[in-house]
Formats: sequence, C-alpha cells, structure tokens
Amino acid sequence: MAALDVLDISILRELITRPRAGMRELARTLGIARGTVHTRVSRLERLAVITDYAPQVSPAQLGYPILAFVHLHLAQGQLARVTRALVLVEEVLEAHSTAGEGDVLCRVAARDTAHVEEIIQRFLHLPGVVRCRTEIALSERVPSRITPLLSLVAQDLAPDKTDRGA
Repeated sequence: MAALDVLDISILRELITRPRAGMRELARTLGIARGTVHTRVSRLERLAVITDYAPQVSPAQLGYPILAFVHLHLAQGQLARVTRALVLVEEVLEAHSTAGEGDVLCRVAARDTAHVEEIIQRFLHLPGVVRCRTEIALSERVPSRITPLLSLVAQDLAPDKTDRGA
C-alpha cells in the first residue's frame, strides 16, 4: 500500500474530475507549484496508485450493449492456462480470480444474447474450464467509481479523525 497524504488525495480528485487538465492548471487549482504537482503525479504513477489515463469507452456505443458476468469453474491447477486463453477472447473486458462460487469471474461485452451464448460456448471449449454460470446485467446502478474511496482515505488522514470503529 502506498503512503498517501492529503495533497496526494487532492491531486487524485482533480485528475479524476478533470482528467484532461494539464499540470499547470492542476497547480493553479490546488494552489501549489507546477513542479510539486509533476513530482507527486510521477510518484503516484511509479507507486501504481495511478494506473491509467485512458478514456472510459462505452462498449454499448461500439455495438456491444450486452454486459454479462461469467463465472468460470476450472479444473484443478488450470488457472494460469485458462488465464492465457482468456486474454485471447476479445469480448472479455476483465477477468478476476475469485473465492467462493467459481474460480474466475469475467466481465464480457456482447452484441446480443446469441453472442453471449457463443462466448460461453467458446469458454466451455477452453482446456481447463469445467463449467460456466452467467448473469446478464439489466442496467448499471452504480457506475465504476473511486472518488468515495478517496474520501475514506482522506478521512483516515485527517488529524482530528475519530475512531470509526468505536
């Protein structure tokens, strides 16, 4: 875990709310030197706190409006093999090893439900995949976000914080 301070959190909030802002504009908004912003951002990148600057692209606007979550159940010892195969499936947006029901959870984009079925059949033909369980998202209720978590970190950094566990 990276050691962050209040200024780091402020810089991250600005980068999230205004991702196209330059160093000079960030420095002006935060009331600090441009060199300080540059040094802090470089450090946050080096520590992998900042992992990407890519725009958020809508799969639906690319013609893939169906979002499915596919739980893969794997044969013993096949995680690495299946992971290498999943990287080659273009519709897999992300995949995570999981504890609980299933071994890998994939977030998949598809053109329609027939396409979801086609993707599932491809998964079932991957060596090491025993079975799948699929859920199709009907609507997004809470979009991907990080700002509330930054607020929690900022609360933990506040000098007058009270013990939230009490």
